[in-house]
Amino acid sequence: MAAGLFALLDDVAAMAKLAAASVDDIGVAAGRASAKAAGVVVDDTAVTPQFLEGSAADRELPIIKKIAIGSLRNKLLFILPAALLLSEFAPWLLPILLIFGGTFLAYEGAHKVWEKISGHEDHEAEAEEQLTATGQLSPEHEKTTIANAIRTDFILSAEIMVIALKEVVDSQPDAGFVTRAAILIVVAIFITIAVYGFVALLVKMDDVGVHLATKASSLAQKVGRALVTAMPKVLTVISVIGTAAMLWVGGHILLISLDELSTSLSGTFADVLHAPYALVHSLEEDAHHALGSAGAVAGWLVNTLLSALVGVVVGALVVAILSVLPFGHGTAKHDEDPAAAH
Repeated sequence: MAAGLFALLDDVAAMAKLAAASVDDIGVAAGRASAKAAGVVVDDTAVTPQFLEGSAADRELPIIKKIAIGSLRNKLLFILPAALLLSEFAPWLLPILLIFGGTFLAYEGAHKVWEKISGHEDHEAEAEEQLTATGQLSPEHEKTTIANAIRTDFILSAEIMVIALKEVVDSQPDAGFVTRAAILIVVAIFITIAVYGFVALLVKMDDVGVHLATKASSLAQKVGRALVTAMPKVLTVISVIGTAAMLWVGGHILLISLDELSTSLSGTFADVLHAPYALVHSLEEDAHHALGSAGAVAGWLVNTLLSALVGVVVGALVVAILSVLPFGHGTAKHDEDPAAAH
């Protein structure tokens, strides 16, 4: 009897160790998958504060909370099941989805650059139109803003989850359906908390600065005034970084995904799809070997710059094509604003 009890306890201990190891493996895999999606995460973090323009200070955190909940819902209820089913039954579709996602990111980045160059920044104009007489967003427009932010987040979240899934499939090809699901759930929760936690901290830093400026301590006052002065510049820098991330990540996703797609094809078409990645990889290797100890950094810079160049070219082409189509962005803007036609 006692021997049977001890054997049972040994089995339970062994199962506990196995479960702990599995949890640890899931955590490590989730960390790797999150790191792979870091570029899109930076983009997501940079985009979100723009939706808070015109919001009252006491509405910023509630709006961020609602967007974060919508983002988590996007990831767990819509994107995760679809991505898992694709990985199970049609894994060849993943690089194709990434190509569309990379093209979208490149377009968004190029479109933002074009807005800066041309002097037409649609989001700011929309924010101004939504302001009430008190200079704050009305409840109706706040709902619209949150809905728009969640829709934008859906695209970025889809990119994050597909990139994370691709990393899991590549690094753990034998991982089962449940393991993949567990890893992606951890990724979804971790990235959502990280992104929107950082955004919340970011948008409230000026309030922290105002609070510190009222303190008796001269040091606290200096820090407070510095925060209030610096935050608009910090947000501008983050916006620029976000635009650059769109172009770099979009171009990099296109290069990698086209190359992976080429492996499932043959003939001239496969060679054409493989050629851009092969060229960038070759130049990266040349820079790596030519500069000795600094080669790793040089290789990364070459890859990053060339990926961004691909993003600029592809994004500019999409912007140009959409601008001449009847439903394109530029035409739609003129249709909505009669004054723009005069």
